[in-house]
Amino acid sequence: MSPVVVPADDKKEVDGFIKETKKVIDRAFSDIAKSSNTKQLVFGTASGWFTGYIGMKVGKVAAVGLGSGIILLHLANQGGYVNINWDKIHKNVDNISEKIEKETNKRSSAWLDKIIEFMKTNSYYSAGFAGGVFFGIASS
Repeated sequence: MSPVVVPADDKKEVDGFIKETKKVIDRAFSDIAKSSNTKQLVFGTASGWFTGYIGMKVGKVAAVGLGSGIILLHLANQGGYVNINWDKIHKNVDNISEKIEKETNKRSSAWLDKIIEFMKTNSYYSAGFAGGVFFGIASS
């Protein structure tokens, strides 16, 4: 599987978008830390509900799409329309999962430290967010 090549202009645009998004998120989270406990709890619950609701909707669509795609591929394989080399697929999946695991292990400690620090300094927001996620999942 060859990597996707992104044109230089698109890469600059994507990098600029990522930097701008990080600035907005950092600004929003710094404002949260300065607000009252009640505002943190309300904002945490609202953003948690939104995250849980959207996560469930996207998850359902992804599950239906992926599941039906696998079923159709399997039926096409059984009908003789396609011949699937399962050994090659399993080998590629193992290689890709190893690469992903290496990358996430490199980055996970920094993200985890940031998340833990944010949760410690904004406990009301974090509690509201956790509860809001459950409400969002339940309401979808």
